[in-house]
Formats: sequence, C-alpha cells, structure tokens
Amino acid sequence: MEKIQKILNKGLEEYLGKNKVIGYKQKVVKAIRNCKTEKMGAHKYVCDECGYEEIAYNSCRNRHCPNCQMTKKLKWIEARKEEVLNVKYYHVVFTIPSEIYNIAYQNQEKMYKIMFKASSETLQELAKDKKYLGGEVGFFSILHTWGQNLMYHPHVHIVVTGGGLTETNKWIERVMSKVFRGKFMHYMRREKLEFFNKMKEFENPVIYNELIQNLYQKDWVVYCKEPFKNAESVIQYLGKYTHRVAISNERIVGIEGEEVKFKWRDYKDNNKMKEMKISIEEFIRRFMMHILPPNFMKIRYYGILGNRNKKKKLLKCKILTR
Repeated sequence: MEKIQKILNKGLEEYLGKNKVIGYKQKVVKAIRNCKTEKMGAHKYVCDECGYEEIAYNSCRNRHCPNCQMTKKLKWIEARKEEVLNVKYYHVVFTIPSEIYNIAYQNQEKMYKIMFKASSETLQELAKDKKYLGGEVGFFSILHTWGQNLMYHPHVHIVVTGGGLTETNKWIERVMSKVFRGKFMHYMRREKLEFFNKMKEFENPVIYNELIQNLYQKDWVVYCKEPFKNAESVIQYLGKYTHRVAISNERIVGIEGEEVKFKWRDYKDNNKMKEMKISIEEFIRRFMMHILPPNFMKIRYYGILGNRNKKKKLLKCKILTR
C-alpha cells in the first residue's frame, strides 16, 4: 500500500468525524484510499498457454490519485507529440495575490475560470499587438493550486509558442502583470461571489471595494522562464506539470505516530530541499484543499492549439516550421 493511502487509512475517518467535508471531496479521498485494494474490485489475467491466473485489483482512476496518473500522463504526452512545433517554447506562470486566496477557495469554480480567462486573454492580446508579434500564438494552460508545502497557492502554468517575444527573447513581464491584473479584477467584480465564516465581512460593499482598490495597487506576479532547448525537451517537461497532483508518494519521508514527514523545496531560501513534519490531520486537510470541483477542466488549449484550430492552423504551422 502506498504512503498516502496509509495516511488516509490511519486518519481519514477521524478527520471526517471532526470536520464538515463537502460530498465530492469525501468521495475522492475515499477512492484514493481504496485504490488497487479489494474494495475496488478486481480483474483476472489468464495465460493462454499455461493457464496461469493472476488477480489484479482495480484502480480508482481519479485524477487526484498519485497512483493513477502515470498511464494518463503517458497517453497525454503521446498525443501532444503530434502538436509540438519546431520553435522555441516558453513557460509563463500567472499568480494571484495572497489577499484573495480565501475568496478563491470559497468560490473555486468561478475564480479558477477567471484565472484561465484573464491569463489566456493577456497572452493573446499582447501577441496580437504588432509591438510584440502581431499574430496568433498557441499555448495550453494548467491549473495548480498548491505550493511545495501543500498550502493553498492557486496559479496557472502556461506553455506557449515562442513567437510573441521581444528582441531580448523575453516577454515583458511587467506589461503582462498589469494586463492580467486588470482583466482578472474586471471579471472578478462582475461575479456574484459567496463569502463564509471570517470572509463574511466582504458582503459589506465598502469593505469589499477597499479590498478591490488595494488589489489594483499591488504588483501581481507573472514571470517567464527560459525557453526550452528543443521540441523533445518540451515533451519531457510537459510530463512534470500536466498530471501532477498536490504531493507524490515519493516526497513522503515517513509516517511517525500521528505525524507525517515530507520533503519540500523552499523557493524563498535558494530552492533548498527541506523536510517538514505535520500532523496526519493537518496533512489530510492540506491534501483535500487541492481537490478540484467535479468535471472542472484543469488543462485548457488556446490559439493555434485550440480544438477548432488544430486541423488547419496547427497543420499549417507544422509545415512552415519544419
């Protein structure tokens, strides 16, 4: 049995007894706990030559399960190989200020959609500007909601074709930041958001408008990493991000009594790898924060990689970039 399953076996029932957990999240963690066990049922393999039989337990196939992602990841990467162009690709990350983390968590589907919409429109708008490219780029976006310490940190990773770059081979991050901030705040103000517990104060229009004004004054973090060397390196890189879950079994060092120890990278301290120890209850709480709403698409495609453009525009680009 994998480490995350052991943690859930040890502490899930007690956690659910103490805390009110929405139904779909309960369903997910119970599926992960039972993955590839007798509770999920089984299927039989029989050798045609010697008649040897072997029983294999069924997997849960949940997208949040670290045990079930490898096959999905390999299939996804294989499909993307046909779409990679012989050009530079860039990795751009859009983040939102910590001041609205709680609002985002209480309005996940609405706020995550705004993140996708605002970040995609930012890239497309700047790419179409003749000052940068004057054309259409292709990219896909992936939503992640966690930091290395398993705390809530919603952000969007985008892998984009390298056409819309300045002469210094770098997107103007400050411009992207301002455009993204403006678009995000525009769509956020149009949404009817819900506020619970300590966030109830934002139902007061005066307090809510103060928050909005403060967010407009902040510098939002958008950054672009160095371009990939070639198409092959893009493919390898995709596997790291597309089907990643909040934490892998490999990062868990051990379970000691009622505590869990896991490895994490501290980006604020020169990317040092460290170990953190938290209670099983806190581990389960953090893990469940990153369970997405049912049927929510966490990978989305835009521009020449959009579904309606793949047959014509992407094919044309592949011919031009051979």
